[in-house]
Amino acid sequence: MVKQATDSSTSFKNLSFHVGSAEDLSEIEDGSLDMVVAGQAAHWFDYGKVWPQIARKLRKGGTLAFWGYKDNYFVDYPTATKILDKFCYGESKETMGPYWEQPGRNILRDLMREVVPPEGEWEEVQRIEYQPKCEGKGSGEGEVLMCGKMKLGAMEGYTRTFSAYHTWMSRHEGVKALKDGGEGDIVDEMFKKMLEAEPDWRAKGEAWRDLEVENEWGSVILLARRK
Repeated sequence: MVKQATDSSTSFKNLSFHVGSAEDLSEIEDGSLDMVVAGQAAHWFDYGKVWPQIARKLRKGGTLAFWGYKDNYFVDYPTATKILDKFCYGESKETMGPYWEQPGRNILRDLMREVVPPEGEWEEVQRIEYQPKCEGKGSGEGEVLMCGKMKLGAMEGYTRTFSAYHTWMSRHEGVKALKDGGEGDIVDEMFKKMLEAEPDWRAKGEAWRDLEVENEWGSVILLARRK
């Protein structure tokens, strides 16, 4: 990630990239930062260490901005969304539920509501949230932050990027996806169930992967200003 960032920003001479930990910002001068940003990472932090670190490094009046997103909803297809949730978060070891890293994943699923800037050091705390619903585009609660149409084939590939999927696969030796010449993995089974449940999807036949569906993600932005 550092290499990619460096290679793609050579025209900006004032940028530098470093591998580090949010819990140890000792290389940064106290009071020298204007802004601290964390994207899809803040649900992993040890806040007993992180809050004091950020408070020292951020100047007075400086900005904190954390953002994250959780699961997608097929906003026009409630049944498929329920099947997705069952396969991703069921309690059985035959689902991906037990294979998420915790407590981080559950913190994110709750839109990081337990991440609360200490009152003595922060002000102007603002949370911008969106919780999708399966009643059409924009039918959820809050301000839509992440949405878009994706083909079901792309969604299939996206699901296979989940960390829980990779852990599930590591615990099920010999299992192969249909695309790899196997008998099918948990994602193949999940899409099989969704195709059975959604007539619009099933009607596409072998071309179901080309069907575009509207997605919205549960998401959150947490903003605060250093006192």
